[in-house]
Amino acid sequence: MKKNWPILVVDDEVVMCESLAAWLREDGYFVDTASDGQSALSLAGKTDYAICFVDLKMPGGMDGIETMMELRRIRPEASVIIITAYATVDTAIQAMKEGAQEYIVKPCNPQEISMLVSRILKLKKLQSENAILRKKLTRQYRHHDIITKNPRMQEILALTQDISSLRSTVLICGESGTGKELVARAVHYSGNRAEKPFVVVSCAALTETLLESELFGYEKGAFTGANSQAKGKFELAAGGTIFLDEIGDISAKLQADLLRVLQERRFYRVGGTQEVEVDVRVIAATNRNLSEEVRQGNFREDLYYRLNVIEIRLPALRDRREDIPLLAEHFVQRISSELGREISGITGAALKLLIAYDWPGNVRELENVIERAIVTCHNGMLDEQDFSWLQHTPSSAHPWEVPDVSLGELERRAIVAALERKGGNVKEASAALGIDRSTLYDKLKRYEITHK
Repeated sequence: MKKNWPILVVDDEVVMCESLAAWLREDGYFVDTASDGQSALSLAGKTDYAICFVDLKMPGGMDGIETMMELRRIRPEASVIIITAYATVDTAIQAMKEGAQEYIVKPCNPQEISMLVSRILKLKKLQSENAILRKKLTRQYRHHDIITKNPRMQEILALTQDISSLRSTVLICGESGTGKELVARAVHYSGNRAEKPFVVVSCAALTETLLESELFGYEKGAFTGANSQAKGKFELAAGGTIFLDEIGDISAKLQADLLRVLQERRFYRVGGTQEVEVDVRVIAATNRNLSEEVRQGNFREDLYYRLNVIEIRLPALRDRREDIPLLAEHFVQRISSELGREISGITGAALKLLIAYDWPGNVRELENVIERAIVTCHNGMLDEQDFSWLQHTPSSAHPWEVPDVSLGELERRAIVAALERKGGNVKEASAALGIDRSTLYDKLKRYEITHK
């Protein structure tokens, strides 16, 4: 329970006011007191009180009901508890009608007060969590869920918008942890299929037999344990989108089955004899180089071209380091709220360390690292020591240390490095650099760079 939610006690009886405040402070709460309505309103203008205890009968022209109404106008989220020495049905009804959450009768019982406050704050905590969840859901599957100021990622976001209402198959390529599923969701939820299902299948997680049943469903009696007909993911995604994650891991037989679905939009359930037609958009993702898999005979060329109608290549996090501070701050806010930890932010020294790290696990690794730091942090703000173990990782690098060379030479070195990382593949190197292929070809010619 958060003990630092402030509480206000308003009562013109000094003994009653101070006694109630003392009980609450003993429970660990921060408490302010006021002797009249005007003083209470002045304090409420400066502090966002979670709970206000207000005496019903007070001198000075403003009684408890009027004070409560003004407090609720200033702080609509505050819970107001009316204190009265003259409890009647009429006063209770009036208090509740005007917005009081509870009313208590003098003399107050400390144990009753503690239980009441605890119950109200538990409800507030739940409401706060629900508000965060609702905010998350309103943002979810929208483009601004993908946090970036990287030019290449901005181009990708624009592309997802352009293709969102097409039925064309999309192939999303990128290293593990770069956010392939998030981009797939952005495509789906931005288009005319947004109200229909978005179904995810991890192709690497299942054996060939299980994956076939998972994708296409099965008929009763198709195999031992098949006691009834079951729909597969393709049928469950009807009208919407099926996201086939790690498509490069499927077997040769399933490659043939999937090719037929893409070509004819129909398939047989396992053990079935009747064709099932389905209207579904296919988005596939892989961390493999599928064109190389085709050359090695591990992936069907015709299926590759069917999947690769629209290709999206996601840059690794090390190629979009300007996004690391944005992502880190986002994860700090979200995860600290989810874990109930009061972490106010992340220091510049810590950010510098995160920017220098190479992130082989990409955005997913960054999220996990932030969560670990939040769990072990004791200072209320993530600092360099919370990530000190990253400094000893062999993959750490400092690419932002600029050598004493001209800007042109720096650009030439960046291009050479990108080509080396991508094995001479100009298309992949241009994606990593955040420029289009024609621009990269111009620069190769300008700097007289040869490539494979």
